[in-house]
Amino acid sequence: MKKLSLHEKYMKQALNQAKKAYQQGEVPIGCVIVYQDKIIGRGYNKRKKEKSPLAHAELIAIKKASKTLGDWRLEDCSLYVTLEPCQMCSGAIVQARIPKVFIGCQNPKAGCAGSILDLFHVAEFNHQVNVEHGVLAEESQALLKQFFQELRKHSQQIKEKTST
Repeated sequence: MKKLSLHEKYMKQALNQAKKAYQQGEVPIGCVIVYQDKIIGRGYNKRKKEKSPLAHAELIAIKKASKTLGDWRLEDCSLYVTLEPCQMCSGAIVQARIPKVFIGCQNPKAGCAGSILDLFHVAEFNHQVNVEHGVLAEESQALLKQFFQELRKHSQQIKEKTST
């Protein structure tokens, strides 16, 4: 068995967060923030549970990391997330001054780290983010694919029951 790289190790932790979301019926997206080789913030998608469009994995992890460090600036941190961040989360990452982001899989419908927009490299912003795509991409993608297949199957079963 291949030894995991440091980035794969942390992405595995983000995947563990995504699995928590999955178990709660949430879209399985997970995030961890690392400072000096220690995870200081964890988060997973909780939009349904919290009934809030703000309850994204990245925002939850950023809030926890900021509290841990006692500062809104996360300048010496790295963020690992299983799915490419949306515009809101990309903006929060820029605002938090996080210098490095590692992404599992691309988000062709809402990704703002290169798929639709690239908010991490807007020259006019006072902070740009270094990005590495594809860290454990297959695992991240498989978890999302499985979740949405089960969701469609469940929706179809409900539809069939109500139409009879």
